Amino acid sequence: MTIFTEQCLLQSIDSRVVAYTQQLIQFESITPNDMGCQTWIANKLKQLGAEIEHFECNEVSSLIATIDLGEGPDIAFCGHTDVVPIGHESKWDAPPFAGEIIDQHLIGRGVADMKGGIAAALVAVEEIIKQGTCAGKIWFLITSDEEGEAEFGTKHIVNTLSQRDQQFDFCIVGEPTSDKVCGDTIKVGRRGALSFDVVINGKSGHVAYPEQGVNAIHLAGEIVQNLTQYDWQQGESRRPSTTLQITHIDSGKWSDNVIPDQVKLSFNVRFTEQFDEQSLIKVVDNIVRKSTLDYTCKAYRGCVPYYCDEPTRSELSFVNICQQAIAQCIGEIPRISTSGGTSDGRFVRDICNQVIELGLTNSTIHQENERIHVNELSTLSIVYFTIFRNVLGM
Repeated sequence: MTIFTEQCLLQSIDSRVVAYTQQLIQFESITPNDMGCQTWIANKLKQLGAEIEHFECNEVSSLIATIDLGEGPDIAFCGHTDVVPIGHESKWDAPPFAGEIIDQHLIGRGVADMKGGIAAALVAVEEIIKQGTCAGKIWFLITSDEEGEAEFGTKHIVNTLSQRDQQFDFCIVGEPTSDKVCGDTIKVGRRGALSFDVVINGKSGHVAYPEQGVNAIHLAGEIVQNLTQYDWQQGESRRPSTTLQITHIDSGKWSDNVIPDQVKLSFNVRFTEQFDEQSLIKVVDNIVRKSTLDYTCKAYRGCVPYYCDEPTRSELSFVNICQQAIAQCIGEIPRISTSGGTSDGRFVRDICNQVIELGLTNSTIHQENERIHVNELSTLSIVYFTIFRNVLGM
């Protein structure tokens, strides 16, 4: 059972965080379209005294908002208003952009990933302002490009802030990190990612005379075996290791009596800081060349890994602050993780050494009937409030 030490605060935020989430869901903001979400968010933040900047870059909308509460730390909340497509509408129990509540679950595309997180952060900051005892700056960095190519959203925000020499002490990325219970997991980094297309050339021939041809599928099978048996972990044991997954194999048009002369092999590598793009490309080249020299290799959609810094003795540990706040709010210490896909945390890391990801449960994200229990929204808002208060009230 969730444990709250401030029942009056919980009662204050319950209806607001649900209503805010419902409002955000009703904007049909499929990547890269924001559809008015950020204007609505900006109006809420203006009421709290925030300075607002809107950006448009290659049809991607972004928002920087700053609430100046005086001398103190700079803490940012990073989020995205864009959502993935709805999938098969017939499989939804309620219209995906209506924000209906069924059996205490709020249903809607983006409710967990991550409009509910944005709503929770907004309500948490409203309570911080109402309390009036904190000092520092609260930043909101919001984009509509996280679910897409992520080239013109948070990356553009960070480039803009870097040109101003703006640094943050702490940052929360509101991605849905939790497993079973809101707050049970926080992420302190993510692995990088790099996709590959390898085209393997053989020689066609009649299948009854295999000696006259070179079977590109057989070569591909050997390459797949070598790629999957390679020791990607290389002694790394502190975090999830580097892994490779084959994602597609295509030999084009075929006939049951012709040896295939070409195969396209696609795969994705999720990698730790032991690698970078160039070292991964070199490893892949070396593996493929053991089987054939007649190939082409293309690497694309690269994302770098990032990890939250361990603070020095004189610095506050944001991981510890978040763990203590979560334990205070839900009665358990969260698990630390670096699993999952990529996130915009990799960009914010350039202007903030201590970036963590903390949000709602992720069991239904990107699925039909994406949903969150309404109590979970209140829990997250309380957790965010406690983190903001503990950072800005020190």
